[in-house]
Amino acid sequence: MSVSADLPQVAVPGKSPLVKSAAPGPKKVSSGLHVFLIVVSVLWLFPIAYALINSFRTYEYTAKNGYFSWGGFTADNYVNAWQQADFGKHFVNTIWITVPAVILTLFLSCCIAFVVARFSFKFNLALLGLFTAANLLPPQSLLIPVYNMFNAVQVPSWVSDSGTLLNSYYGLIAVNVAFQTGFCAFVLSNYMKTIPTELYESAVVDGASVLRQFWQLTLPLCRPPLAALATLEVTWIYNEFFWATVLISQGDKLPVTSSLNNLRGQFFTDNNLVAAGSVIIALPTLIIFFALQKQFVSGLTLGATKG
Repeated sequence: MSVSADLPQVAVPGKSPLVKSAAPGPKKVSSGLHVFLIVVSVLWLFPIAYALINSFRTYEYTAKNGYFSWGGFTADNYVNAWQQADFGKHFVNTIWITVPAVILTLFLSCCIAFVVARFSFKFNLALLGLFTAANLLPPQSLLIPVYNMFNAVQVPSWVSDSGTLLNSYYGLIAVNVAFQTGFCAFVLSNYMKTIPTELYESAVVDGASVLRQFWQLTLPLCRPPLAALATLEVTWIYNEFFWATVLISQGDKLPVTSSLNNLRGQFFTDNNLVAAGSVIIALPTLIIFFALQKQFVSGLTLGATKG
């Protein structure tokens, strides 16, 4: 019997050990998980790919051969959709609604979140819950009260030619701000609570007022979550369809999403034409998301790892 086999092997300084422990390698993902992810991805992408393909096909071909056939490709649907729905004018309407709504939403959310996160008082959480409650109610339940309220509010003619908040950009901006401020305030307040209090104490010692603490200390530190929220808010307000069709009845003031109704015929609807219009409308949000993807992801991860 070999004695050396029973003795423990000791590594000599300066030399490599006789026995090396295997380094833990990356965990292998099971094939079942791969199959599940592939199936979910196909189910997720199928409607988008289906609409994109049919947007390049003529209605006559699909009516004769069916939507699951192959052929009849053309780019005329995009030209006809742009001209028939008058997307150029409605894109301008969307800009007049989306840009002010996003700026107001983020500004008011920062003010609310700063008060909730920076100061402790009796109704601290109740105040945050009051603003967040707007996100818990379905918009359909508020349709009649909001419509009657906007119809009763009298405004000058330079604000709205109807004399009320109906058929005006201001009414639609106000609704979007009211429904989106709660969510943004909730996210920003949780982020602001992670800012060390020592920074505010040092600012107070240096003589900084509350307003200066808000503008020069808090807002610069909140740039990552503000970038992430700005990306989300532009997408949500841009794609808003319900309130636009309820509060605006004049076709020349509708945003671009609501102008899809112009592509519907009286007796039938060319689904290929509607698909082309939907792709045109979706392009700006895709461009904005991919352009701000780095800021969006960094904002979410930075807010998630603090605390």
